[in-house]
Amino acid sequence: MDINALNTTHNRLSDRSSVNPDIRHGKPTIGNMRYPVETRLDFFSSGTTIAEITDDCPAIEEDDVPACLAT
Repeated sequence: MDINALNTTHNRLSDRSSVNPDIRHGKPTIGNMRYPVETRLDFFSSGTTIAEITDDCPAIEEDDVPACLAT
């Protein structure tokens, strides 16, 4: 994969996360919602599947979970 493709993929993923000082004390969140990236990574690293994460939090889309890794 060339560098332009990697940059495009990273930008697409990083667009799914945000940092807003008024939400969760400026910690990265998914979108502009109150779902902390850190918490989703904890779930993901403990073996929780993407389907289980999206079932638990319907506002989170499937592509949001891998985007947490790019944050």
